[in-house]
Amino acid sequence: MTLDVAEELKTERKPKLSERVVAALRSKVLAGEFAPGQKLPTESRLTEMFGVSRTVIREAIASLSADGLVAPRQGAGVFVLEHPSLAFGSLNQQISKVSQAINVLEVRMGIEIESAALAAVRRNAAQEARIQEAFFEFERLLKLGEPTGKADFAFHREIAAATNNPFYVEILDALGDRTIPCDRSSPWYTVEVLSLEYLTGLQREHLRILEAISGGDPDGARSAMRAHLNAAQDRYRTRLVSQQSDYLAATVPAAAASP
Repeated sequence: MTLDVAEELKTERKPKLSERVVAALRSKVLAGEFAPGQKLPTESRLTEMFGVSRTVIREAIASLSADGLVAPRQGAGVFVLEHPSLAFGSLNQQISKVSQAINVLEVRMGIEIESAALAAVRRNAAQEARIQEAFFEFERLLKLGEPTGKADFAFHREIAAATNNPFYVEILDALGDRTIPCDRSSPWYTVEVLSLEYLTGLQREHLRILEAISGGDPDGARSAMRAHLNAAQDRYRTRLVSQQSDYLAATVPAAAASP
C-alpha cells in the first residue's frame, strides 16, 4: 500500500516539474531571450538551471517541440523555430488607431472572459494574492495621480496566469500593455482618459472581477469581465463620436461665416 502511494506521488511529480520548465522556456523564447535559429543550452546545462533530472528536461523539450517552438537536430542540439506568436508579439508596436484598439478588445473578450472564470476555479492562494496586489497597485497610482496602465495590464495578466494555462498569458503578452489606454504612452491618451472619474470607474469594474474570482464564482467572473471589456469598447466608441462632434463644431461655424 505504501509503495502504491509512493508510486502515485512519483508519477504526479514529473508532469509538474516538466510543466514548470516548459513555462519558463516558453516565456524566454517568446520574450526573445532565445531568438529564432538560436540553440538552447545543452541538456546538462538545463538540468543545472532548473534543478531537475534529464528525464524532466527531455519531457519539457518534447512538449515545446510539439508546440512548434523548438526542434531537435540530430547531433547538433535543440534550436528555436520561427513561430506565429513571435510575429504576433510585435502587434503592440503597430497599433495606432482607435479602430485597431476596438479590434484588440474584441480579441481580448474572446480570451479574458473565460480566463476570469478559470481563474475563479483554478487559482491558488499566491495567484489570488498577486491579482489583488495588482489591483491595489492600480489604486495606489490612481491616488498619486500617476499613470496606471502598467498596473492595469498586470491585473489582467495575473488573472490569465491564475488559469494555470500558459497560453492565456502568452496571448496577453503578445497583445502587450499598449492595449491598455490608461497611460500617457498610449496612442489614445487624452486628458479625459486619465481623469479621476474615468479611472475610478475602471477600478470599480476591476473590483467586481476581483470579488468574483476571490469568491470562487466563475459565472460572476465571466459576467464582470464581459461588462468591463464591453464598457471599454463603449468608451472607445464614445471617443469616435466625440471626434466627430469636435470636427463639426470646428467646421460648421467656418462654413456659415463664408459668403
